[in-house]
Amino acid sequence: MNADLVILGLTWFVVFLFSTTLHEAGHAFAAYKLGDPTAYEGGQVSLNPLPHIQREPLGMVLVPLITFAANHWMMGWASAPYDPLWAHRYPKRAAIMALAGPAGNLILVLISGTILRIGMNAGVYKPFPNWIYGLRFPPFEQLVMATTEGGLAEAAIGSLSILFMLNLLLFFFNLLPLPPLDGSAVLPAFMSNEMSARYNSFLHQPMVSLLGLLLAWKIFPMVFSPVLDFVLRILYA
Repeated sequence: MNADLVILGLTWFVVFLFSTTLHEAGHAFAAYKLGDPTAYEGGQVSLNPLPHIQREPLGMVLVPLITFAANHWMMGWASAPYDPLWAHRYPKRAAIMALAGPAGNLILVLISGTILRIGMNAGVYKPFPNWIYGLRFPPFEQLVMATTEGGLAEAAIGSLSILFMLNLLLFFFNLLPLPPLDGSAVLPAFMSNEMSARYNSFLHQPMVSLLGLLLAWKIFPMVFSPVLDFVLRILYA
């Protein structure tokens, strides 16, 4: 393992921890403000990753490190607790809570994308060349290239690129209306109380969540590819 790979792995891990922590803190904060203190009492309304790691050490540490060692990118998960009775009683509030996590990821996409766009406008960065010639999508860690070698601008490419791409992926993936993803928790807001109760009972079956994840993993590349193409056209415009 060379020094560049170690630096890339540390960059991935820091960005992954920050992104997932913000996502779950968004859920927890929204729930707390809307009447469910469950996650607040568990210390989840925080950008400190430790309470989130303590809740999901496998998804926030072990799996990301294993996937990076195998593929040089990270995959994992985190979670924030909530009161299912509260969610059933207030489905619209629960829907807002569910959307608050992806909203945090979208904010990070906009911030990192704006910085990259400003850098390109200023002539500090240029688009990834293979994208310009229509050869392939750029790598997660290098959306742009520096116009001059060395310096802070070049050093920031990896963290900004990963922050943009990872959060774009997290935003759209979690909006899929499949259990246990956040998009599935939005649907009860548009249902009757009786239908919402049946739906929530159905969602909380472990096999349903497993099948939902498998289906999401299968269809997401087909959904995300045109989205990524569209977003990169805006970024590189």
